[in-house]
Amino acid sequence: MSPGLEYLSLLGSNAFADLLDQMPHRVLKLDRRRILREPGSPPDEVILAKAGILSMFQAHGSGRQTVALRYAGEAILPGSDSARYGVQAIVPSEVILAEAGAFCQLVDGSSEMRRLLIRQMQRNEAICYEWLVNCGRRDATARVAHFLCETAFRLGGGTKARMLNRFTQQQMGEITGQTSVNVNRVLAELERQNLITRKGREIEFRDWSELCRIASFRPDYLRA
Repeated sequence: MSPGLEYLSLLGSNAFADLLDQMPHRVLKLDRRRILREPGSPPDEVILAKAGILSMFQAHGSGRQTVALRYAGEAILPGSDSARYGVQAIVPSEVILAEAGAFCQLVDGSSEMRRLLIRQMQRNEAICYEWLVNCGRRDATARVAHFLCETAFRLGGGTKARMLNRFTQQQMGEITGQTSVNVNRVLAELERQNLITRKGREIEFRDWSELCRIASFRPDYLRA
């Protein structure tokens, strides 16, 4: 797990490991693009991403919008009503599933686990607010630049010289609220400006500071 982000990882928590030993759970491997939960399904299980990346999405008339992502060590918590979002694997992933009632009962008895979940929920809320601003107020270039910066930070715990981009341009469009054609044009423009270099799925950051400036990216919200 990335340095400095261990306190946000359920997988890195002794409290969560102890909880798993006490409650029934199952491990499920998902192929790339496999849908785990359809929109409208009852959110009666906690879903923990053990490996890979999960997408939470909502469908609409002209396509769909990715509303959140969960990386390894992050969870999708159960709710009381049917979920308005679906859950899909972005890449081959592995998840831990546990029944909501048993999970909630055990969490009620663990103050350490409650504190960890509160931190995760606060961080998820901060990310949602940032995504709302990204899709609502930033232009196409800033949206993609911001997504690249956030992804590099969430995967690596800070700035990196390069990053393996696990997302297709269509998926990046579903995250940033634009078409895959627009995403392709933006990536080409960032490359033309010598801000990034692409080699297959690998992205090299040539000028991290300038990319962050264009994106208005400040990583403090990821440490919430």
